[in-house]
Amino acid sequence: MTKKSSNHSMSYKDELINSIEPNFVFNKKPLNRFKFDGIKNVNNNLDKINLIDDLKKQINSIENCNLKNNSKKLILGDGNIDSPIMVIGEAPAEEEEKTGKTFQGDSGALLEKMLSAINLKKNYIYSSYAINFRPPDDRKPTSQEIKKYSIYLKEHISIIDPKVIILFGGTAMESLSGRSERVSNERGIWKEIILKNKTYPFIITFSPSYLIRFPDNKKYSWEDLKKIRQKIIDLKLNI
Repeated sequence: MTKKSSNHSMSYKDELINSIEPNFVFNKKPLNRFKFDGIKNVNNNLDKINLIDDLKKQINSIENCNLKNNSKKLILGDGNIDSPIMVIGEAPAEEEEKTGKTFQGDSGALLEKMLSAINLKKNYIYSSYAINFRPPDDRKPTSQEIKKYSIYLKEHISIIDPKVIILFGGTAMESLSGRSERVSNERGIWKEIILKNKTYPFIITFSPSYLIRFPDNKKYSWEDLKKIRQKIIDLKLNI
């Protein structure tokens, strides 16, 4: 595969290619913003905002939870609540806990570059976590903790009502699918989940934080990203 030049500066292109994988192909087509459907869309957004506020209250009312008791802040989600794309990470870390926003620091920078490579921007999608509190010492959540918070994650998905879900990492995979397999065995395959009689397609891939630690796997993430881009095209999503 040969590289295609983008309209960005050469320094930005080199930085992006080197940070992900040498064979990325960039889409020259400009990003399109969503077209809102007037009053109907406003009412829909107000409903989502109210439901998200209720969900936050439910999560904050959890009792006897080691995750909640040792965390400083609940991180639910941010971005475009009307987006057809929902990204779900594993759990907040130190930077997210400080800012109250999803995917910050080095992992956030890498995520933005990954999304940019398939013509997406983070503020045009909606991003969240499988676990809403930072685990002590950034440890991996237990299966019991993942199961507890999966109830709220599934409700969160139903509220946002995306057309495509991208799961980053094993915790997000286990939370939505109930499977605790290795991400390398499950990644890159489109699956479906039914929530409240609606079917949602989702795909599993490596988390940005994992890719920072194990950069050799970026080539597999690029294959997954191409499948995500094709799904967006197939579904004719306006994003």
